Amino acid sequence: MLRCAHGSYYVGSSRKTLDERIGEHNGGAYRGYTFTRRPVVLVWSQDIPNAIDAIACERQLKGCNRAKKEALIR
Repeated sequence: MLRCAHGSYYVGSSRKTLDERIGEHNGGAYRGYTFTRRPVVLVWSQDIPNAIDAIACERQLKGCNRAKKEALIR
């Protein structure tokens, strides 16, 4: 989970390393949600080797409200 410059949270999954993926977000490699909300900072992560489980976790987190995301970060 990334905290964007203006304080919102971005949840995603990646097959790349965290450093690579965060670098892409901060470098503006993709014109998605974080593109206009840079820089981003990693605030929470979990290593989930199985892609299906990782996507399920991502979807669950995206459905959480801000308070639940912040509780997880703490």
